[in-house]
Amino acid sequence: MPVKLNRHNYKSKILGAAVGFGLVLALQPAFAQSEDYPSKPVNYIIVFNAGGASDIAARMQQKYFEEENGMPAVVQYMPGGGGAQGWSRLNNMEPDGYTIMGTNLPHNVLQPMAGDVGYETEDITTVNFFQYTPNIIAVAADSEFETLQQLIDHAKENPGAVTFSGSGSRSGDEVMKARFDQISGVTTTYIPFSGTSPASAALLGHQVTASVTYTTEAVNQSDNIRVLAVAAEERLSSLPDAPTFKELGFDLVGGAYRGVGVPKDTPEELRQAVSDAISRISANAKFRSEMSEAGFVPIDIPYSKVEAFIVDQKEIYQSVEEPLGLTSN
Repeated sequence: MPVKLNRHNYKSKILGAAVGFGLVLALQPAFAQSEDYPSKPVNYIIVFNAGGASDIAARMQQKYFEEENGMPAVVQYMPGGGGAQGWSRLNNMEPDGYTIMGTNLPHNVLQPMAGDVGYETEDITTVNFFQYTPNIIAVAADSEFETLQQLIDHAKENPGAVTFSGSGSRSGDEVMKARFDQISGVTTTYIPFSGTSPASAALLGHQVTASVTYTTEAVNQSDNIRVLAVAAEERLSSLPDAPTFKELGFDLVGGAYRGVGVPKDTPEELRQAVSDAISRISANAKFRSEMSEAGFVPIDIPYSKVEAFIVDQKEIYQSVEEPLGLTSN
């Protein structure tokens, strides 16, 4: 006896199979691209001028990109607006994994908190954080202050009189200064400059009492400044005589965290592939050694852990939003 098919069910099955086949076809390119990623040179965009810490870090990665991944990375620049010009354009770029962009904390949180910069923190899809540059508190080599405690005692006796230079308003430097005030119970004055170099020049010219800057500057100015404390988990090999805040009794760790981001429409498989490519470089012993010698701290926060890391950092920044004159989203 011939079997009669229900026309409605038959059509539904055909339609379902077609949709399923279509989904497979749609997903195939992403899987294929991720399996052999990278299969051509990668454009690596830095949103700051050449010669800065972000550029130096990217150039260090560039040396090992082809060795670890089989294809080179081409570093390009898109400076402007403290990085905002590039970050606001990231999501308009091709989401194929071959255009990546340097990202930065606290910039990607503080800039949107401060006002309209063309993007929100959630618009930036960072897939990997590979290093951070710890903040330091430093004084000129001939300063009367030889220890952090001496500086704190002076600040307590003279509220507001101790001045810190730093690389701009609402920067990682200002965040660290505000956190230092909170944790040590002092009131100091922050004086922003248009970058690390002029901030250091003000310190060396005795225009300020101290400076909140980065370990890389301490390495570069080793004969001219005295590092009172480093905001790292442990002492750095590049600054073996400089104590950490933790050693001195202050739970203070932080600085500028640098990562790699992709356009938001980049498929999950390609996001992971880009993260894996960066992690392979971060695992290279020579790369880690070069980073450490320059004053950077190499880390490896892969794509799966990025979101939670950003949430944790954002809570830290929000804890000092009032002294920084910010409003959280």
